[in-house]
Amino acid sequence: MAHKEHTRPSKQLLHLVFGGELKSLDDVEFKDVAGLDIVGVFPNYATAYAAWKAKAQMTVDNAQMRYFIVHMHRFFDPA
Repeated sequence: MAHKEHTRPSKQLLHLVFGGELKSLDDVEFKDVAGLDIVGVFPNYATAYAAWKAKAQMTVDNAQMRYFIVHMHRFFDPA
């Protein structure tokens, strides 16, 4: 009988991806906070990065459109 290795699941590290159009390129202030594009919450950085990259590439023609990744897990465990 083959021995199954028990692998510990990786710790869930939540990341939020969102974006919107900035008022200017000099600051991170959105034109319309109510209209922010909340892409979603992702279980790890790799999936969040993939979502961020896809959205950023879709809006490449608009210089004032920016997407961000927020490391939500840091709010739960700031240390």
